[in-house]
Amino acid sequence: MKSLIMLWLACISFYTFAAESDNDNMTAEQFLQQLHPQSGHITLANGVAELNLTDKFEYLSPESAERLLVDGWGNPPGNKTLGMLIPTDTNPLSNNGWGVVITYQKDGHVKDSDANEIDYNELLQKMKKETQSESEERVKQGYSSIELVGWAQPPRYDQSTHKFYWAEDFKTGASREDSLNYKIRVLGREGVLVLNVIGGMSQLHDIEKETPALLAVTNFTKGNRYADFNSKTDHVAEYGLAALVAGGVAAKMGLFAKLLALLIAFKKVIIIGVAAFGGVIMKLFRRKK
Repeated sequence: MKSLIMLWLACISFYTFAAESDNDNMTAEQFLQQLHPQSGHITLANGVAELNLTDKFEYLSPESAERLLVDGWGNPPGNKTLGMLIPTDTNPLSNNGWGVVITYQKDGHVKDSDANEIDYNELLQKMKKETQSESEERVKQGYSSIELVGWAQPPRYDQSTHKFYWAEDFKTGASREDSLNYKIRVLGREGVLVLNVIGGMSQLHDIEKETPALLAVTNFTKGNRYADFNSKTDHVAEYGLAALVAGGVAAKMGLFAKLLALLIAFKKVIIIGVAAFGGVIMKLFRRKK
């Protein structure tokens, strides 16, 4: 163990020096400026959806979102996103920082005919059991355990706008604060626009307060909206709203994909430039235990 600690300290010194050289002693403000946040009307890269931003939010391109997720929050690299939204009144690098990761699932048109038939309490119990199995695999991989505590906000579906949102309360390892998985899904003609809010349980009130604004600024473009569905030509998804909450097709993507999604959800504020190495060291010590 002593040799591991000495190796850790030596590597920390090297990576800190390298980070300072690469970033030229970059301040948090300079780091945020280099993310080049955008405002106003934004058409996402795939062209199927758009954002009409008010002064409450700014948009980060997929490249800038990757920098914030990896260099700013210490997540694994290689996240395939359509960008992020960050609130304008909160520094994303602060303890109160949070953001919204945007992706798109082109799995087909999701029918909402089961909207009034879902027993969310029963669904929650099934999700808890699945999370317990995932947690056992996470521990084998050297990561901390996870537990789905319950709904931080029960699922709500607006049938007039085809927008669906809910929040899950996760406990991870020995962390003193639970992690918040706040999810928004916008149903479209051929798939679902996925908005995952990344933050801690202490930010639940702030996020809930901004949810109406988030729902309002996010829409599909003309021709890609839910009402544009053509039953003669368009593919129908193999799952409905209940499976969308439980994971939908993501549950079929394999263990690693689900583990990566959960890692992203457990955001950590870290020292810029040392994040990736810190994660490796933590995994090393967890495995040693």
